[in-house]
Amino acid sequence: MQRLLLLGDEAIAQGAIDAGLSGIYAYPGTPSTEIMEYVQASKEAKAKNIRALWSANEKTAMESALGMSYAGKRAMVCMKHVGLNVAADAFVNSAITGANGGLVVVAADDPSMHSSQNEQDSRFYGRFSFIPILEPANQQEAYNMVRYAFDLSEKMRIPVMVRITTRLAHSRTGVECLEAKQQNDIHLPENLRQFVLLPSIARKQYRELLNKQPLLEEESLVSGYNNYIDGADKSTGIIACGLAYNYLIENFADHKVPFPVLRIGQYPIPVKMVNQLYESCDKILVLEDGYPIIEELLKGMLDKGKTIRGRLDGSLPRDGELTPNIVGSALGRTFEKGAAIPELVKNRPPKLCDGCSHNDAFLALNEALATYSRGRVFSDIGCYTLSALEPLESINSCVDMGASITMAIGAADAGLVPAVAAIGDSTFTHSGITGLLDAVNNQSPITVLILDNATTGMTGGQASSAYGKVEDICKGLGVDEAHIKVLKPLHKFHDENVQAIKEELEYPGVSVIIPRRECIQTLNRRMRQKAKVKSMDI
Repeated sequence: MQRLLLLGDEAIAQGAIDAGLSGIYAYPGTPSTEIMEYVQASKEAKAKNIRALWSANEKTAMESALGMSYAGKRAMVCMKHVGLNVAADAFVNSAITGANGGLVVVAADDPSMHSSQNEQDSRFYGRFSFIPILEPANQQEAYNMVRYAFDLSEKMRIPVMVRITTRLAHSRTGVECLEAKQQNDIHLPENLRQFVLLPSIARKQYRELLNKQPLLEEESLVSGYNNYIDGADKSTGIIACGLAYNYLIENFADHKVPFPVLRIGQYPIPVKMVNQLYESCDKILVLEDGYPIIEELLKGMLDKGKTIRGRLDGSLPRDGELTPNIVGSALGRTFEKGAAIPELVKNRPPKLCDGCSHNDAFLALNEALATYSRGRVFSDIGCYTLSALEPLESINSCVDMGASITMAIGAADAGLVPAVAAIGDSTFTHSGITGLLDAVNNQSPITVLILDNATTGMTGGQASSAYGKVEDICKGLGVDEAHIKVLKPLHKFHDENVQAIKEELEYPGVSVIIPRRECIQTLNRRMRQKAKVKSMDI
């Protein structure tokens, strides 16, 4: 039995490889990115010819994985929590199509918004879709759960969600690996209309999905991932979900909790276990890293007079991730306040890298806009979002992937002309193309900056689906070729870049400006690799 030192993300990836994975699809997004990167770097995965592909966005990734499942092979799709919004159409409907080969959807949530716009809880989507959810408490469980998830998916003919959070994704420990399974052979569904969601078929399969729910609940009782641990002190019963169990046990010597504890690692919620805890304890404390989903369910299901504490009643903060101290405080423990954090190590705001092409692009944009009123630049999600901060203070929005162009359309329709959109090359192909098509069809007076640094920079330099295609895509969408301009964002070209932007701001239609220079980080990485190869040749 091999033992490896793995991040939570890497444990999921290795678990999938060992479970007989044939394909993994994803769009990079913290804290899920390392799952795909691990498979792509794995010699074992290459030897097994496992397809490991970055997709244009999370929806296309979900649909590709669903196609592999249709063909009978085991497939995984990975995304961060807000990516599940993008994939939601396919994800929700996949519960009704069902799975053929095992299909596992990994959603990596980000409580406290370390690198996200919100801290939504992906368990909501699983419950909303009637899809079973697994929530590991540690890296070993993450590895084991992935293997079980594929088996459960094929047993119940349904996709399975594995939900993790940032702390688990990005912490590391030893993981014992099991013997690897062989990949499935191609085998199509027995019912070749299973994936045809015409209303007459969908109605029938939706009823079948509903009929599976008692079986899935029974599975959650017997799988071993939900555990009732009795305790002598019945004053409080504790429900601890996934990683929250670790925050609980760290408050007690030898990790011995004196209260009865129900560990939740699999959903649907095991109602029998919940009732057992409720009937034996005076009050209930619910620990869940994310939304108060179980707490709300309990207050609806077990409103029999006993106190149920958690995020809703103020026993725990309504936002942010849990910590051992937060959990300890909810249990009535007190903690001495430590010394103030020295100024030297206090958190500092992030900034664009030294030498970043975006810096030169926004300096030119700022100067070109100097004669107009402020507040007319709509941005997207990427490294360039940091231009909202000092010293640039260039942008005025960042809502969701692709929103820059469409928000600029709306602002221009309201009379804010010129309106400017700033979007990265990878985000453009993720979800900006349709917005630009709207702008062309509407003849909107907007200027779109597609900041092309030849990579998906914010998540570490993954391949960009837009590489070498940006101008052709814009032409294909109908942008006038005379108003597609490529700039070199360097200080020495500043004056001519400012002039080019000024000209397009005055154009009463759709114009596209493409500041193009390779990301400084991928350039440095490439040059180091080139030097390394050269030294080996010598």
